[in-house]
Amino acid sequence: MKKINILLATLLFWSINIVAQSAAGDGPHSQLIIRGVMLINGNGAPPQGPIDIVVENNIIKKIQVVGYPGVAIKEDNRPQLKAGGKELDCTGMYLMPGFVDMHGHIGGNAQGADSEYVFRLWMGHGITTVREPSGRGVDFTLDLKQKSAKNEIVAPRILAYTGFGQGNGGPITSPEMAREWVRNNAKKGADGIKFFGAEPEIMDAALRENKKLGLRSACHHAQLNVARWNVLHSARAGLTSMEHWYGLPEALFEDRTVQDYPLDYNYNNEQHRFEEAGRLWQQAAKPYSEHWNAVMDELLALNFTLDPTFNIYEASRDLQRARRAEWHEDYTLPSLWDFYQPSKISHGSYWHDWGTEQEVAWKENYKLWMTFVNEYKNRGGRVTAGSDSGFIFQLYGFAYVRELELLREAGFHPLEIIRSATLNGAEALGIDDKVGTVTVGKLADFVVVEENPLKNLKVLYGTGAVRLTEDNEVVRVGGVKYTIKDGIVYDAKALLKEVKDMVDIEKKKLNYKILQPGIKE
Repeated sequence: MKKINILLATLLFWSINIVAQSAAGDGPHSQLIIRGVMLINGNGAPPQGPIDIVVENNIIKKIQVVGYPGVAIKEDNRPQLKAGGKELDCTGMYLMPGFVDMHGHIGGNAQGADSEYVFRLWMGHGITTVREPSGRGVDFTLDLKQKSAKNEIVAPRILAYTGFGQGNGGPITSPEMAREWVRNNAKKGADGIKFFGAEPEIMDAALRENKKLGLRSACHHAQLNVARWNVLHSARAGLTSMEHWYGLPEALFEDRTVQDYPLDYNYNNEQHRFEEAGRLWQQAAKPYSEHWNAVMDELLALNFTLDPTFNIYEASRDLQRARRAEWHEDYTLPSLWDFYQPSKISHGSYWHDWGTEQEVAWKENYKLWMTFVNEYKNRGGRVTAGSDSGFIFQLYGFAYVRELELLREAGFHPLEIIRSATLNGAEALGIDDKVGTVTVGKLADFVVVEENPLKNLKVLYGTGAVRLTEDNEVVRVGGVKYTIKDGIVYDAKALLKEVKDMVDIEKKKLNYKILQPGIKE
């Protein structure tokens, strides 16, 4: 009888949420009024509230201040609900523009992570727009992009950046082949190109053709090509943004032209690759030196975007922290956990012999890297937020929040962080006329959280933040309350509950338990 009562209670809970806000989404509505929020806009403005926001058919129509702190709101002064409209009482909550993840892979075959799993983790953390930089093929991504645009699936809006040369059927060996591939990519409907590097004349031709067509671009300057083509070369040819930092230290070299590789280095050895990457920034020009400033000034003049993705390499400086993150037990699929483990095959599983010396080098790497990124922002440069999840113990959604925390460590004010996560991303993607700030005329893309994220970014994690009450009780607070995309209201915690259920089912099927590397049950 007890089991039946629990089942009935569960069904009642879900029926209530489907009628109100649910994982499946509520809306869009002819009119949606969000009541009583504190607005943290993406333009750097300080919080303001209480505010009512009126949305009609997915367009923001009114942003109205309706009161003052500690003073009762006069109902007569508030926007009026029309027949058939929907009210969402968010009194005292904090509302921001929907987050933009500038480096979001839609799962992967090797990781065993499907789009439904990934999308729910993203949406459960307020991410309403994602740039997918080279995934399982442009056709795969464009199909999901179209379904998301029609709101046929629960997913962020997607911008598809095809990996350069992907689907060509063979290597691109001439500038004309490069230009032809770029033209074909545009015809398919891709939003841009993700480069990893190529022969200089091929990179130059492809980037200039892509720029001529009005498309944007990203680049992970892979070590195999960066000795002859670094970030400055790319930016001069038309690259609009860079990922990670590869290619930037090389542009900052003063007394060398190649990284100081050990003579037994092998790029296919992941330990070699990541261990030596941790020593690269120390080989670059010193912060604020003449050459350091010259490189920065040129990138600024080119309106170039930095998307650092600090989080994806954090295990390099603190492996134990990354692999013991508390969300792994509930939200990481068994197949993904297996992918993370020390391996000579899986990309980013470079824990062959990782220790104190490697972590100390990477900590110094971060100091120098963060100094450049923070100063770039201080001088007016555009810095965005991206996660690159699905590798190196970084989980979709959760890793994005960690990226925001690392921007704070780099020196960003919390309001600057929100701008990087919203307006800056929208500008870099060329969609700031639609999203990125809460502005009349833009789309209804919002993140709503019950706690103040400026005081503690940890309240954005799906697992919330730990707090001790006046009664000496340990509680969890926060987690995104609502994710609103295209005027559709999603219960963010219900989305994460669906992810947890997926993981529980898979664990039960496999009789699987997450164990730390080298531990036998």
